[in-house]
Amino acid sequence: MKKFTFPFDKQEIPENGIYILFEKNEFAHSTNRIVRIGTHTGQNQLRSRLFQHFLKENKDRSIFRKNIGRALLNKDKDPFLEKWELDLTTRNAKDQYSDSVDFDKQKEIEKKVTKYIRDNFSFIVFQIDDKNKRLYFESRIISTVSICEECKPSENWLGNFSPKEKIRKSGLWLVNELWKIPLNDHDILELENYL
Repeated sequence: MKKFTFPFDKQEIPENGIYILFEKNEFAHSTNRIVRIGTHTGQNQLRSRLFQHFLKENKDRSIFRKNIGRALLNKDKDPFLEKWELDLTTRNAKDQYSDSVDFDKQKEIEKKVTKYIRDNFSFIVFQIDDKNKRLYFESRIISTVSICEECKPSENWLGNFSPKEKIRKSGLWLVNELWKIPLNDHDILELENYL
């Protein structure tokens, strides 16, 4: 399948589907190791989802960005991690925390997150128009990879610095759908039709 890196042409990305991320210097099964599987719930939002990860410097709109920032800050033992954890999506939250958050520092971290993502991640996408099917396969693929004994992170993987135990333990930039029901033979045959 075609592998995308930043910058990518949005016209080559389907409007609905699943994306699978790979990270530089992470390997499994003699190829690039899967480090994140994701999709979207809204119709025709796959491109938008990927832009939230790669382009929009807003940790509160992308849990992936938030998790990369957590690991970068934790690796540097930066006390700003406490402020990074705050969700400033709502007007009330912004009003409540605006005096205690150094927004210049937050922008600096957002830029580091953006650079890390653009420099280190590639991805494939495949089209699945039906929302329930997307969510089903996202969950099954996550579970399959998290259970795989060969899909473990390298010693130098940034995720090893995550304050989230599930990220460190799974080797994935994810905390949901881990270690559940993996793909079965029927799923794999159906998945081949999407690929």
